[in-house]
Amino acid sequence: MNRLFILLGLVMFVSFLEGGCLKLGPDFKKPDVGIKEPEAFQHAPGKIKKPDYEDYWWEDFGDPELDRVVEGVLEHNLDIRAASARILELKYQVIQTRADRFPSLGFQADGKRQKGPSATVGPGTTFGGTVDSYNFSLPALFEVALWGKLARAEEASRAELLREEETRWTVAQSLVAEAITLYLRMESLERRIQITEESLVNYRDSVKFVDRRYKRGLSSVLDLRQARRTLAQAMGNLPLLRQELGSTQQALAVLLGQYPKTHPPRSQPEDYYRQLAPVPPGLPSELLLRRPDIRAAEARLKALNAQVGVRKASRFPSISLTGNYGYSSSELGGLFAPDIVWSLAAGIVQPLFDAGKLKAGQRAAEARYKQGVAEYTKTILAALSEVERALLTRKEQLERRQEVMRFLVESRATQRVAEARYDRGLVDYLTVLNSQQTRFKAEDDLVLVDFAILSNRVALHRSLGGGWAKLSPVTGKETKGAASYTIW
Repeated sequence: MNRLFILLGLVMFVSFLEGGCLKLGPDFKKPDVGIKEPEAFQHAPGKIKKPDYEDYWWEDFGDPELDRVVEGVLEHNLDIRAASARILELKYQVIQTRADRFPSLGFQADGKRQKGPSATVGPGTTFGGTVDSYNFSLPALFEVALWGKLARAEEASRAELLREEETRWTVAQSLVAEAITLYLRMESLERRIQITEESLVNYRDSVKFVDRRYKRGLSSVLDLRQARRTLAQAMGNLPLLRQELGSTQQALAVLLGQYPKTHPPRSQPEDYYRQLAPVPPGLPSELLLRRPDIRAAEARLKALNAQVGVRKASRFPSISLTGNYGYSSSELGGLFAPDIVWSLAAGIVQPLFDAGKLKAGQRAAEARYKQGVAEYTKTILAALSEVERALLTRKEQLERRQEVMRFLVESRATQRVAEARYDRGLVDYLTVLNSQQTRFKAEDDLVLVDFAILSNRVALHRSLGGGWAKLSPVTGKETKGAASYTIW
C-alpha cells in the first residue's frame, strides 16, 4: 500500500510543478483602442459632478406602481432566468476545465474463469484446466502540461464565465429599461385616450350647437355636415389608441412573466408632468468602468487571449503519466494478500509533421483576438454615442416642450375666440373646426413630447450603465470555487 501512496505523491508533485510552469502565449493587457476621450460629454448639463450610481433612479418618478413593475421584472423575467442558468452552466464548465489539471484516479476490479487443455509435466504437477483469476487495481492518469496549455484553458473558461455574468447585467438593464419605457408609454396612451374622449365631448357639443342653429336657419347644412364629419373622424382614432394601449399592456405583462392580459385605461392627472433634475453623466472615462457590456467585451478579449496560449502550447511536447497499483490472485479470498502488482509509465508526444495544422490553429486564434479588439472598440464607441445621443435628445426635447406649451396656450385661446365669434356670426364654422382640431392636436403633441423626454431619461440611465438594482448571485451545487475566482 505504501507504493500506492508513493505513486500518488509522485504524481501530485509533478502536478505541483506543472502549476508553476511556463505559460506560453501573451498575458492579457487591455488594448489601446485609439479613442481620444474628451474631458466631458459634449451635451452634459451644468457642471461636472460625480453621480450616485447606486440610487434606484426610477423612484424619482414618484410612482409606487412603477417600482413594483421593476421589482417584478428582476424577479420573474424569463430572459434573466435564462441568463442566470447560462451562468450556472459556465460555472460547471470552469470546474470541468480546472479538473483537467489534476490527476485522475480510478477503481478497477475484475474476475475471470478460463478453461483450457490440461497437461501433466511431472509427478503431481498439472497445468491448464480451469483457471480462476481476480484483479483489483487503482489506475491513475495525469497529463503534464509543462507549457501551460491546461492553465490557459482554465483561464479562458473563467473569462467566459465573467463575460456571461456581465452579460446578465446587460440583459437585466435592458429589460428593466424596456419595462419602464413600456410603462411610460402605457401612461402616455392613457392620457391620449383621455384627450381624445375630451375632444369627442367637445365635438358632440358642437354638433348639437350647430344643429340647433341649423334648425333656426342660422347655419348652413354644410356646417352641420362638417361638424358630424369631424366627430366621426375623432371617434375613429379612439379604437387605434385602445389597440396600442392593449398591445403595450400585453408586452409589459410578458416582461413580468405573466399572462398577456389587458385592462381598461386608468385615469391620469392633468399635472402628471414634473420637471426632473438633470442626470449628471460624469466623465467619459468612468463610463468604461460602469457599462457591463464593455466589461463583457473585455472579458471576451481575455478569453480569446488565453486561447492563443492554448493553441501555441499545443505545438509543444505533451507528457503523460500513467500508473496502476493493485492485487492479483487466483482465489477470491486471497485478493488482498500481499501479491502486489504495480506499474508506472511515462510518455511524450511531439508533433513532427501536420502540414501546418497546429500553426494555423494558433494563427486563427490570434486573428480571433484581433476581431475581439475591433468589437471591443466598437462597443466603447457605441456606449459613448448612446450617452451623447441621450444628452442631446434631452436638451432639444426640453426646448421643444417649451414651444409646444406656448403653441397649446395659443391654440386654446384661439378656440375660445373662434367659438365666440362664430356664435355672433362673425366667422364661418370651418374656422371653429380648425381651431378645435389644432387645439386637441397640440394637447396630443404635448403628451408625445413628455413621453419622449421621460423615455429618453430611461435611455440616459441605461447608457450610463449605473444606478440599477442589485441582482442576486447565481449559485449552484459545487460551484463555490468557480464563483469565488477572479482574473481581473
